[in-house]
Amino acid sequence: MPAFSGSWAMSKRRAEHQAAYVLHTYAYKETSLIVEAFARNFGRVALLARGARRPRSAMRGVLLSFHPLRLGWSSSAELGNLIAAEWSGALMPLGGRALMCGFYLNELLLRLLPRDDPHEALFEVYADSLRQLSEGVAQASVLRSFEKRLLSELGYAPLLEREAVSGAPIEPSRRYVYEPDRGPMPLMNSSSQDMSVSGQTLLDLAADEFGRQETRDEARMLLRSLIGQRLHGQVLHTRAVLRELSDL
Repeated sequence: MPAFSGSWAMSKRRAEHQAAYVLHTYAYKETSLIVEAFARNFGRVALLARGARRPRSAMRGVLLSFHPLRLGWSSSAELGNLIAAEWSGALMPLGGRALMCGFYLNELLLRLLPRDDPHEALFEVYADSLRQLSEGVAQASVLRSFEKRLLSELGYAPLLEREAVSGAPIEPSRRYVYEPDRGPMPLMNSSSQDMSVSGQTLLDLAADEFGRQETRDEARMLLRSLIGQRLHGQVLHTRAVLRELSDL
């Protein structure tokens, strides 16, 4: 069990043995690192790892992405001081396209999650997504499931099983125009193909079923458009790389 010091207000200043993953690191001054981490009980946090780039630093080989960690830190401001980092289990290393998928998940969290906003359920989904990628599960299905859950956690859960206005059940054989701020509307004009998806795709996406190629293609288009609404013009660099690899 994670240990906390004092009340919730105090726990924001000090955390011990927190389950976490490193999302990104970058150099700070000559020997230190800024660590963007995703912690189960704290959400996305920014931590200063003093001296972590020194050859003999105990943290040098620990602060790696895609590996479950236990972190300890103290903080009285937005940037905390990392005081402990250790391994907490292991995953098969990600490689090739699976590695790029992992970076894509990390970039989504970095761009869309506010700091210090706990998302324990999303943390578990993220951990399971990394496990699936490491075990060779179909990458497109892992990404779509994660994107859908991320939108839900941010309060933008896509409406997938009923029409936006009438509330009528989605019909698998019909086509729908998905309005980002409302949901699926029956396609009345076949010449209007903006955000057009089949009812079967919507139902498959609701059930995390990605066996159909049409579902994979349309779900990718739909979720990327919905995420794009939340990015407000920000560009996802990993998405461009994935598109070049195989348009996952």
